[in-house]
Amino acid sequence: MQRTPFLALILASALPVLELQSVAMDDEDENDLFRQPVRELDDRIQQERLTESELPPLQHEVVLPKPPEHRIATDPDDVPISEEHWERANDAIERGLRWLLQSQDESGGWMTGVRTVPTDEPDRPSPIAVAVTALAVKAIVQADPDALQRDQRVWNALRFIRQTQRDDGSFEGGALTNYVTSSVVMAMASLDDPDFQDNIQDAVRWLQSNQWYQEQGVRPEHDWFGGAGYGGHGRPDMSNTQMMLDALYDAGMSPDEPAFQRALAFLSRAQNLSETNLSEWAGDDGGFIYTPAGGGESMASEAAGEGRRGELIPAGEPRSLRSYGSMTYAGFKSMMYAGLSADDVRVRAAFDWVRRHWTFDENPGMGLQGLFYYFHTMARALNVAQQHVIEDIDGLSRNWREEMIDAIIERQDEGGSWRNEADRWLEGEQVMATVYALLSLEEAIKPVAMVE
Repeated sequence: MQRTPFLALILASALPVLELQSVAMDDEDENDLFRQPVRELDDRIQQERLTESELPPLQHEVVLPKPPEHRIATDPDDVPISEEHWERANDAIERGLRWLLQSQDESGGWMTGVRTVPTDEPDRPSPIAVAVTALAVKAIVQADPDALQRDQRVWNALRFIRQTQRDDGSFEGGALTNYVTSSVVMAMASLDDPDFQDNIQDAVRWLQSNQWYQEQGVRPEHDWFGGAGYGGHGRPDMSNTQMMLDALYDAGMSPDEPAFQRALAFLSRAQNLSETNLSEWAGDDGGFIYTPAGGGESMASEAAGEGRRGELIPAGEPRSLRSYGSMTYAGFKSMMYAGLSADDVRVRAAFDWVRRHWTFDENPGMGLQGLFYYFHTMARALNVAQQHVIEDIDGLSRNWREEMIDAIIERQDEGGSWRNEADRWLEGEQVMATVYALLSLEEAIKPVAMVE
């Protein structure tokens, strides 16, 4: 089989949409984005926790990504999968949504009894409950656009969510406020209802203000720059940053906005690519770690027994941090949200990592930990990349939609729900795993602009 370059694959599938349109970045914009701060470092940040590295390459032209799609296809001809996969995916979604709605709490939320973070306000909904409820709403509405008008349970969920919005625009989540607010923005954007626009706009403004940049005294040379973390206090990481960017993308924000362009610096510093990342831990496999902040951390290094910071690597061996699946797909899609072109070395390197580690059996580098999160991040990444059939490193053509549908359905139980036997990041909870599974299946059957 003759290999088709990744760039050609992207361009061939992108003609009917916006992939080829671009916006030029002038020198004034770049100078403003990466100016030195005029205020002192935010007193919430401990100076010793900051590390520095050279600023990654800038982009002078922003390529507009595929616009967000908030509905699954209604016509099987709009999705490049077999009729059998189309029917099985829709059946699995229907069964999963039925189980999900039956498990809704009387308050309108989900997982209201789960408290992962201590809070000063025990009478307020659990931080994780608001985020999971928002993602459940998104799963329901993407599959059934009329649910908002005819199903009181959806309104109950939205009322549960709305009561938690604070005056600053964020949605209450304690240390998880960035994660919660991002989830709510994604859910409300999927409603396509003008009544929620004020909520979205206020939340988007908060997400932008929560990003670490000059307004908090963070310099472009700092490895925190452009990232988002838990609440406004924690060091930034790839998981929180990609959640923020998912929300801004779903809300329709243009990639040339400062929040995306600042984030690109953080994304580049989280990639194992020494050509564009001069951090001492960086290798060359093109994948992504958990965070470059504080000298770098990787959950995969921890899983491999090397320590999250590589501190257990034997003396005399070079310190390196391991890439892993969920964070690599997070970085891959986030770079496209930020307008990097398909032929950028960072995008190509991340895609090559994907081809080398193609699997639905595990979250590469983490085993079963975070498997459903991995499925969801993978589906969103390949959707925005407009990839239908991917050639893996062995030259095999892989229809990711069909393979994902098969992998998720085989894990669905008789009642319609899902659960991860590796109970980390709450995927041992049926609701959490089911929401991720549903959102992944829905990404797999969203309409695609087909090109003859």
